[in-house]
Amino acid sequence: MNYLSVCSGIEAATVAWHHMGWKPVGFSEIEKFPSQLLAHHYSQVTNFGDMTKYKEWQINDSIGLLVGGTPCQSFSVAGLRKGLEDPRGNLALTYVGILDHFRPKWFIWENVPGVLSSGGGRDFGSFLGALGELGYGWSYRVLDAQYFGVAQRRRRVFVVGHFGNWKPTAEVLFESNCIKWSEKNKIQKLPRNRVQPIFNLRMSEGARRDIQNRHTIRNLTPKEYERLQGFPDNYTNIKENCPDGARYKALGNSMAVPIMRWIGERINSYETMRSPTTVQMEIGLGIAEV
Repeated sequence: MNYLSVCSGIEAATVAWHHMGWKPVGFSEIEKFPSQLLAHHYSQVTNFGDMTKYKEWQINDSIGLLVGGTPCQSFSVAGLRKGLEDPRGNLALTYVGILDHFRPKWFIWENVPGVLSSGGGRDFGSFLGALGELGYGWSYRVLDAQYFGVAQRRRRVFVVGHFGNWKPTAEVLFESNCIKWSEKNKIQKLPRNRVQPIFNLRMSEGARRDIQNRHTIRNLTPKEYERLQGFPDNYTNIKENCPDGARYKALGNSMAVPIMRWIGERINSYETMRSPTTVQMEIGLGIAEV
């Protein structure tokens, strides 16, 4: 699948999806260090820069999926909570414009949990309403990185969309054993085991935290930050004397690779199961939906 990445950062999506053979057709990143990293690791992929200029982008390949996490500061409970009135929050609507322009089959959007309550819920509702007006069905879920194999608590809202139908998005974001129906058709959450993480970091704010090693206190190293986000060791060490501060910030603003891998693999599985051959077989058996 070809995908377009906006607010690309250091490309957690590409790290997560390369094993499936998915291809990035373009990035959109304006920050200096992440842009240098993209040029270092993915020199063959164009970084278009400012996402508000998407109408000027020349992309000849088809785009099956749009992925991006627009800036979270305007939606964070630690920020001013201006929501869509903040220019950074308005990039969420720019994201909608990109969807309208390129019309991919799928999209993935990520943000902080504060987006759910920003503006009394109206900001998120406006965003979802705009997606619906474009013809996209969607599902959203809060996922925590600690349950995906990394040692940090990191809760984020993920919205997955599919053009024309919301059912595929529910199949992607929700496992069949996550919920059950009571006799009165009310959804009930099933209990799940909790895993105690090693660290508790608010990396989205670029804050470094100390850890206790025997009887000493030290800062987390950039390599440890990479591991906490699921990146390969030294992924952000792109040049001699690479500044630690830039690496910390870029990693703190990134998505968690294991979560992106999980979502991507579930979309890939859905697409594989719904291949033309499979659909034709189902139609022949009279079991496919019309």
